[in-house]
Amino acid sequence: MYTYRPLIDEDLPAICNFPQTPEELLYISPKSKFPLTPEQILSLLENRYEPTVLIKETTGQVIGYANFYEETGGTLWLGNVIIAPSYRGRGAAQKLLQTMLSIARDKYGMKQIHLSCHNTNSRGLAFYHKLGFKPYDVQVTTLDDHHQPIMTIQMRLNLV
Repeated sequence: MYTYRPLIDEDLPAICNFPQTPEELLYISPKSKFPLTPEQILSLLENRYEPTVLIKETTGQVIGYANFYEETGGTLWLGNVIIAPSYRGRGAAQKLLQTMLSIARDKYGMKQIHLSCHNTNSRGLAFYHKLGFKPYDVQVTTLDDHHQPIMTIQMRLNLV
């Protein structure tokens, strides 16, 4: 039903349409400005690994996106995770995460994956918890355009 491949430039317009609100964009890319643009995605990729898209096999439609950052001592951070609105709640996010976890383990030999999820992203927190991610720290962040502090929950999953 779903497959994956590396990101190509032609995927960027579709991915830019995934975040439907400034809040959704904040969840996947706190420093990006709404609406998301191809240039913002490319700028983020300067320090990222394995930009990966999830594809609907029957149509070739791009329906998900994620990447890694900050490799440190057997650990990668998962970032920029997003699914097209019409595919949310249909197993696409789970497939994308399973794919990224396999890449981290099999290609990079990682023992753990870490991620950050904002406290207001209840759906994301519940999803990551369901997949076995455990919270281990909380960071307080104030972004340039936000006057309120944002609580970011750090989570991790052992891959071995």
